[in-house]
Amino acid sequence: MTRFLALLLALFALAFPARAADDISAASRSVVRVVTVAMVDGEVVGFGHGSGIAVSPTRIVTNAHVVESAAKYPNNVALGVVPSEGQKSYAAKLIAIDTARDLALIEISGTRLPAAAVYTGPLESGSDVVALGYPGNVDLATARSANDYITPRTPTRSEGNFSNMQSVDGTAMLIHTAKISRGNSGGPLVDRCGRIAGINSAITRADDGDSPFAFAISARELTRFLADADQNYGSIGTPCLSLAEADARDRAAIEAEARASAEANAAKEAAAKFDRELKQARAEEEALAARENRIALAGVFFVIGALAAGAGLLFYSQQNMRHAKIAGGAGAALMVGAAVLFVTRPDARAEIAAETAAAPVAAAPKLAAGDLVCTIRPDRSRITVSATTDVPLTIGASGCVNDRTQYTMGADDRWQRILVPNEEATVTVASIDATGRDYRVERYLLDAEAMAKARETRAGVTLKSCTADPEALAGLAAQQDAIRSILPASPNERLVYRCQPAAGGSGS
Repeated sequence: MTRFLALLLALFALAFPARAADDISAASRSVVRVVTVAMVDGEVVGFGHGSGIAVSPTRIVTNAHVVESAAKYPNNVALGVVPSEGQKSYAAKLIAIDTARDLALIEISGTRLPAAAVYTGPLESGSDVVALGYPGNVDLATARSANDYITPRTPTRSEGNFSNMQSVDGTAMLIHTAKISRGNSGGPLVDRCGRIAGINSAITRADDGDSPFAFAISARELTRFLADADQNYGSIGTPCLSLAEADARDRAAIEAEARASAEANAAKEAAAKFDRELKQARAEEEALAARENRIALAGVFFVIGALAAGAGLLFYSQQNMRHAKIAGGAGAALMVGAAVLFVTRPDARAEIAAETAAAPVAAAPKLAAGDLVCTIRPDRSRITVSATTDVPLTIGASGCVNDRTQYTMGADDRWQRILVPNEEATVTVASIDATGRDYRVERYLLDAEAMAKARETRAGVTLKSCTADPEALAGLAAQQDAIRSILPASPNERLVYRCQPAAGGSGS
């Protein structure tokens, strides 16, 4: 049954090849169209729209001037949100508005959106930026009816560069060259990693051939606004790295650690070799001393035996047979003893060889078990959307993590578990090496279609807890392989942690 299931899952995965991950596309799925509809006596008398971006699954940031009419005339102006994915739009309500900063927070119900992270680190002049939203001039060229304005579709992206930051009426604004127009208002300006660097708000006029520039409300102002509104949000302060850059840094760190480990092992081996040579020299000295003592003792026995034998001959010539026998017997015994002592003298080389052969053999590594605390390694990670707090892990030798999640051995000799949630549009691959030192979390930010395929594949095997049943483990491994095969070649985010035994906990 397990083999059949593995084959079925593999064939299903081959039918849906993976597409490359794209941080900007992932950020685009957090962008929405914000719509206002003015009504009098049940008839539509006005329509407006802008853009926005989700900072939580149900709350969206936009410009105050996009929703200002709804704030002024709540009984006559309806507020709506059109996600970038799906089949429908949703009613919204105003939560907070700050006309001085030109920011507003609105809320929807009935669906959950992928939340974008706010970039709180420094933005260098000349950095690549991308504006996402629904420019009105694109709508005029493509829309054929009013329904086109309330039908979900992918936002338009426009690339440019950050110029500098300036204060406009007391608000910190980012000046950039990404092209925007009316309708982009409230949409995000993101960095290369798809994190919110600002909220697009205005453009300069381009009279007499002047080059246009755009203004975005800075992330600094955005975070203050969200704090004033008591709104939780994700924030990242680390610089944006491409996955290639992160891979290079990860390889460099691994190679540096390998070199340090090799140097430490070489130092240990050199110390061990010196210790062995010192022991060998001492053993040879002791063996040589014992050998010389044995030979000297044999010589003494031989000399005394020879003297005794000579005395026996003397007594024999004097016809003193009794003393002749005693002296002759003692002399013979001493000379035989001398011969035995000489033949059995110590052999130093045999003793040293026996000591060397007794060196212990290292045991094969196994999955470390115990309580661990894992700390992020920013120098080896690509951080785009996630918090980087310490991660506690309790690992069982059979691959049971935190007493509830079963991991299986992957093709790369790492224990792994692939998590496919029902609501979030993210597939997470968590893995740990056999030593329990290197813990990794890779996140793939997928579109709705890809997430549906991942969830369908995940449904092939249901394992809710840890198990030692070989059949269940084989089924889980087949499911993991099938999900892995439909993921893009590269993740959007990779978090690398270094783990060590928890204080007061156990570890091996």
